[in-house]
Amino acid sequence: MSQALQYLDLYLQRLGYDAPPAPTLDTLRELQRRHTATFAFETLATFLGEPVPIDLASLQRKVLHEGRGGYCYELNRLFLALVQDLGFVARGLTARVVMGGPEEAPTARTHMFVLATLDGLEYLADVGFGGMVPTAPLRLDTQAPQSTPHEDYRLARIDGGYALRAKVGEEWRPMYVFDLTPAQEVDYVVGNWYVSTHPESPFKGRMFAARTGDGIRKTLSDGSYAVHRLGQPSQRRELADADEVMAVLRDELGIRIADAATLRAAIVKRLAERETS
Repeated sequence: MSQALQYLDLYLQRLGYDAPPAPTLDTLRELQRRHTATFAFETLATFLGEPVPIDLASLQRKVLHEGRGGYCYELNRLFLALVQDLGFVARGLTARVVMGGPEEAPTARTHMFVLATLDGLEYLADVGFGGMVPTAPLRLDTQAPQSTPHEDYRLARIDGGYALRAKVGEEWRPMYVFDLTPAQEVDYVVGNWYVSTHPESPFKGRMFAARTGDGIRKTLSDGSYAVHRLGQPSQRRELADADEVMAVLRDELGIRIADAATLRAAIVKRLAERETS
C-alpha cells in the first residue's frame, strides 16, 4: 500500500469510516462534524515555544499518529488534503480574524480555511477555528442564517468580500472576514510563522484547546475550562493546578501528551503568571 493510501485509510478510520465516502454535500457535512469532534484545536506547540511545521508529512505524523490536534494551519491543511483526495473540488483561503473586535479592524490574514465547490455552489468548510468553529459547511450564496449541529452562522457580503458571524445567545458576533483571493503556499507559511512566533500573536505563550461533541463544546484557556451545552447556561471553572489542566487536556479534550514533565512545568509557570497579573 502506498504512503498516500495509508494516510487516507488511517485518516478515515479516525473519523469512523470503513471506506472512502463519495464527494457529496452530505459527506462534507458529516466530515466536518466528525472532524471537529475527533481532532482537538490546541496550541500546545506555541505555548511551549516549539516549531509548528505545516508540511503534510509533519501534520500526518502529529495529528494522525501522535494523537495531537492543532490550529487552523494544521487542521485545515490536513482537512483540505483529505477532501481533495476524496474527489472534492476544494482550495484553501485565508481570512482576517476579528473575533472580539469590530469587523472593520485592520487585522492580518492569520486564519486558513477550506472553500469547497459542489454542484456550482461554494461552501465555507472550517475545522480549525477554536471554540467557535463552525460544525457544518456554510453556503456563500446566501446571507440568511444557516444552522449547524451547534450555533447558527451567517455570511454577510461586505466590501467585495464576506464576514462570518456566529449567533451567540441573541447576538450576532463577528468571527472573521475574507475574500476569494486565491491563497498560495507562501501565504500559509507566512501566516503560520506569525501565529507561532510573533510576540503579539494571541497564541504565543498561551494555551488554548477546544473540541466539539453532540450538542456540546469544551474550551480551555490556560487554566479556565468551560463546557457549553446547547440551550443551557455555560459551566465554567478555574482549574486548581497543573494536574487538573493536564487531566482536562487528556480526558476531556482527547489530546495525547508525550512529554508530560515539560508541559506540566510550563503550565505551573503560566498559572503563576496569571495569579500575579
